[in-house]
Amino acid sequence: MEFLNSSTITAFVLLGFRVEQQGRLLLLSSFTLVYTLTLVENMVIILVVSQDAHLSSLPMYILLSNFSWLEVCYVSATVPRMLFDLSFPGGVISFHACFIQFYVFFSLGTTECFFLSAMALDRYLAICYPLRYTQIMSKKMCFFLVTLCWVIGFLWYLVPVFLISRLSFCGPNSIDHYICDSGGLLALACHPLETLSLFCYVITSALILGTFLFIAVSYVGIIFTLIKKSSENTRNKGVYTVSSHLAVVTLFYGSVATMYIGHSEKNRTENIKVMTLFYSAVAPLLNPLIYCLRNNQVKEALVRVLDLSLAQYEPI
Repeated sequence: MEFLNSSTITAFVLLGFRVEQQGRLLLLSSFTLVYTLTLVENMVIILVVSQDAHLSSLPMYILLSNFSWLEVCYVSATVPRMLFDLSFPGGVISFHACFIQFYVFFSLGTTECFFLSAMALDRYLAICYPLRYTQIMSKKMCFFLVTLCWVIGFLWYLVPVFLISRLSFCGPNSIDHYICDSGGLLALACHPLETLSLFCYVITSALILGTFLFIAVSYVGIIFTLIKKSSENTRNKGVYTVSSHLAVVTLFYGSVATMYIGHSEKNRTENIKVMTLFYSAVAPLLNPLIYCLRNNQVKEALVRVLDLSLAQYEPI
């Protein structure tokens, strides 16, 4: 493999979604609304957890508030640029801006995989080791897990992004996607790069399969523990506790699996765009609803925060 770093290309064109003017306006208005709602929902969760003394001391909600901040960053890494390109089709993205987006987007996606694993571990310990849970999952341990997720997440793709950025790109400079990603960039390299493509595939597969198996093993332990519980009320409470996280995991890994499995080459590019859009824009909108609509503690905390806020503005 030869890294020439002598590209004649200084910018790329993101082709995005190939739709007519009316379709572009529909996508623009729809995802402007989606982006706005996503920011509001996730910021509300962060505010509620940080302002409520009880929730801010519980590991589950410390992880949830950090996960909500991750979702804010994740959706902001792609959607604003997509909205810009829908407003001004054929927009050019500079070489450096393209690789910054590539690195940030993939790093945030990696961080999400580790956060979902950490949240699965938290639920496993809470259900399988309830007497030792507070001792094992202390506040210090929880913040350590949060830090670890962010650090490993942003280190995981550092080498692939650096190696791809050192390639020579000779043209054309059009990427058939609405974001800069490894597949689109490798397709524009001057020479065939099977080794680097395989390397990217291996580390992506290791990430997805590794974290998914960790979550799956955690849930196997949870299921066996719940089966052994003699009380039906205890089993129902355990299922209620993990159902929201399981739904979020299904959304994320289900969309990723759909993107890579069971589609012909003819439709593969459009399928990748749609599935990427789903787990990077739609899922961050749905996740706060999944976690909070059925969570009485969050709803009660939200009411307390609203009551406190309104009380501050009442006339004396």
